[in-house]
Amino acid sequence: MDRRSMMIGTALSAVFAATRALPQSADSSQRLNALFDQFMKENLDLSPLFVTSLGLDTGERAKQKSEVDQGSEAAIARQKALTASQLARLQGLGRAGLSSADAVSYDVVMYGLRTNDAANKAFQYGPGGAGQPYVVCQLNGSYQQLPSFLDNQHTIETKADADAYIARLAGFARLLDQETEVARHDLAMGVVPPDFALAKTLTQMQTLRASAPEKSSLTTSVVRRTKEKRIPGDYLHPASRVVKDQVYPALERQMALVVEMQKRATHDAGAWHLPDGEAYYSASLVSWATTSKKPDEIHRLGLEVVKDNTARIDTIMRKLGMTQGAVGARLRAMFLDPKYLYANTDAAKDSLLADLNARVQRVRAKLPRYFGALPKANVQIKRVPKEIEAGAPGGYYNNASLDGKRPGIYWINLRDTSEQPKWLLPTLTYHESIPGHHLQLSIQQEAQLPLIRKVAFYSAYLEGWALYAEQLAAEMGEYDDDPSGHIGQLHDSMLRAVRLVVDTGMHSKRWTREQAVRYYVDTLGDPDTAAITEVERYCVWPGQACTYMLGKLTFLAKRARAQQVLGAKYDIRKFHDAVLLPGAVPLELLEQMYV
Repeated sequence: MDRRSMMIGTALSAVFAATRALPQSADSSQRLNALFDQFMKENLDLSPLFVTSLGLDTGERAKQKSEVDQGSEAAIARQKALTASQLARLQGLGRAGLSSADAVSYDVVMYGLRTNDAANKAFQYGPGGAGQPYVVCQLNGSYQQLPSFLDNQHTIETKADADAYIARLAGFARLLDQETEVARHDLAMGVVPPDFALAKTLTQMQTLRASAPEKSSLTTSVVRRTKEKRIPGDYLHPASRVVKDQVYPALERQMALVVEMQKRATHDAGAWHLPDGEAYYSASLVSWATTSKKPDEIHRLGLEVVKDNTARIDTIMRKLGMTQGAVGARLRAMFLDPKYLYANTDAAKDSLLADLNARVQRVRAKLPRYFGALPKANVQIKRVPKEIEAGAPGGYYNNASLDGKRPGIYWINLRDTSEQPKWLLPTLTYHESIPGHHLQLSIQQEAQLPLIRKVAFYSAYLEGWALYAEQLAAEMGEYDDDPSGHIGQLHDSMLRAVRLVVDTGMHSKRWTREQAVRYYVDTLGDPDTAAITEVERYCVWPGQACTYMLGKLTFLAKRARAQQVLGAKYDIRKFHDAVLLPGAVPLELLEQMYV
């Protein structure tokens, strides 16, 4: 056995030794929920950052607010051992005697544990499982994630919160070094991000390192927020000292490793170049997309949906008098048309955010006609922090705390407003906020579910819902007086079909990065800079890009089936409650669960 396998064996023995037997006298549902509570405690014990993201870092878990996750090889081994242990215990409990709702929860948790455990055992690189082979790249690593997390999810209301922030800065430095250790281990196995991904990684690290310690966002965040809350004490000097003496040196050590990795990197874009790469991609599709579909089938499906959306866009364009050239060329003309662009200034970007907030309020007012359950948590719209905007996606979402006190955040990348024209912004907003991610995740967190189900993450369900929500917004009348916005909705639908083609193209058919970018640009008309960011994202998250369209098509198929079976009794509000209130599930289970 290699060193990591030995650590997993040792950790697994420790987890089994610590497992408490469940009371045999309890009925099946009680025992299942007791087991789920135990699993959640174990998961939360291993991740202080997860605890904070859920807003649970108070009371008996207040100590974890000053801690950061462990990222060493030993920590990865402990997480893998815990997954194996939880799988064995759930299998031992069995499914017999459960209510229908508990049986769904059993199947959902079982799917995740079984999938993760299989990938953990098959591949000894990456942070664990499949779908993210690189510990450090332009989208992975604490350098990329922790600064924003500390500024937006680590709340500061008291002196203890501020002191915990300083402690977490020191933990950030430790985590950087642990990730460097794991990345070095993987480098020895030949696991290296593509050269173009490493170049962007280094750029982002240099941006984070460029500020003087006292002017770093890591320092100014705690200084600004303690002043706002009138918390006494000097936080400028303690924070800047930790940044100077601990965080920056650790970051420099990681940057040195990235430079070393660049000497070993190739230009190969796909997962096929990894150790056992074809199997890794197949496992990544199962992990991300929760599907047994093969790459060739997904590729063909993508081409079919691209063809359909191209025809729909062409029809609207012709009504607007746009008839010259291929649809991709006409879309490119819309990207370049000044009437659709905000100025690339901070003042114009503030105006853009205000316009998006107004749009969210407008669609929120329509929700009762389409949904029974509605989210209680609020949503905010913020700019992606400048330190990470070079490699970050165009938009993404952070969930609200479980109690709703910390709102959900829809992040929009405004590094260049030409990448966010007005005809595309509505659809991005519906996807990330309402009726997309914020609505679905908030309903899930507020539903009557075991905690382990409230926080369940199945990308194909989450992203499939958000893409379905884009189409739903059109059905809600959001584009009735906005044909260019409707083109934007169809463009973004076609984008997700392009992702099916490009992801399978690079990871299975060995397309180059340049082939993928060219197909993307020619089909969608997007600026090269946006296309490059997207394609490079797919390179380091193999399989994730397939989740959107595969999920949307499943939701649409379930809706069509409900309409067919129920006829005049069909109610879209009841359908949405039926698919949202049980929370996120794998697509294979979603296909089986409802009419």
